[in-house]
Amino acid sequence: MKIPKELVNGWIIVLGIGLYFLVMELLGLADIYLLRVFNVLFIFYGTNRTLKANFIEGKKSLGSNGMSALLTAIIGVFLSVVALISYSYFKGGDEYIATLSKTFLFGGEPSIMTYSISLLFEGFSSAVIVTFILMLLWDTRYRSDKHSVKV
Repeated sequence: MKIPKELVNGWIIVLGIGLYFLVMELLGLADIYLLRVFNVLFIFYGTNRTLKANFIEGKKSLGSNGMSALLTAIIGVFLSVVALISYSYFKGGDEYIATLSKTFLFGGEPSIMTYSISLLFEGFSSAVIVTFILMLLWDTRYRSDKHSVKV
C-alpha cells in the first residue's frame, strides 16, 4: 500500500514546524512573535513537494493539482495544531498557553482550545494563500485551457 504524497508531505510540514518551535523554545526565542511567522516556510516546502511530485508523475491538470496542494497544506496545518494541543497539555495546559498568548492576538487568558481553534483558522487561511501562490508559480508548467487556445 502506497501512502499518498499529500499525507507524507503533510507530515513533513508537521515535523518541520514542530522541530522549528522546539529549537526556538530551547534557544529561549519562543516569545519572539516575528520568528513564529516563519513557520509558513514549512507549509511552502511541503506543498511545493506535492506539486513537484505531481508534475514529475505527469499530472498537469491545474484543478486537481490545486486540490492536491491544498489538501497537503491543510493536513500539515491540522496535524500541527493537534501536536500543539498535545504538547500544551504536556507542558502544563492553560498555564503554558498563557505564556504563548502574551505575544499573540489574544487579550485575557485563552484556553488551549480557544488558542488552538484560532490557530487552526489562521493556519487554514495561510494554507489557502500558500496554495494560490504556488499554483501561480507552477501555472506555466501545467497545461490548461488558456495555454492551449490558438489565436
